[in-house]
Amino acid sequence: MKNSNQSNIQAKMFDFAISELVRNQRESFEPLWTVDSWVKLLIWLSLNCGLSGDRESLDNFANALGTALTIRMRKIFFERIVHNLSIQVIADPADSQVLVMPISTDVSLTNEKVLKALQNLHLSTRVSNQFNEWDIHDRLIAIPWNS
Repeated sequence: MKNSNQSNIQAKMFDFAISELVRNQRESFEPLWTVDSWVKLLIWLSLNCGLSGDRESLDNFANALGTALTIRMRKIFFERIVHNLSIQVIADPADSQVLVMPISTDVSLTNEKVLKALQNLHLSTRVSNQFNEWDIHDRLIAIPWNS
């Protein structure tokens, strides 16, 4: 096997493994949908990599991950798909709005469907439920976080 092919397989395997790890653990760190939950995941990962919980070790861990991997992990951490409603939700608390979009072109977004998705994800109390505050685009709804 060529080294480039082997490296490509290893990279894909790593990407798959880290994605599944984040997806499988993201509900474990409360309160959900907060920066605190994200930080708790990073601390948990750091400790499971054999580092101590002191500030220097955590900084070293974050630096070792690098920007690209951290961004990818964070996207996975704050993104959900509500399959029964065919809706994707991206709710990163660092952003000013939660983004809601259909996962296929034959699905239309209704206010009721979006509210149901928010309830299923335990986000309905964290975002505005006032439809007039929602920024509605063609295939996307941007909903502000509650202050």
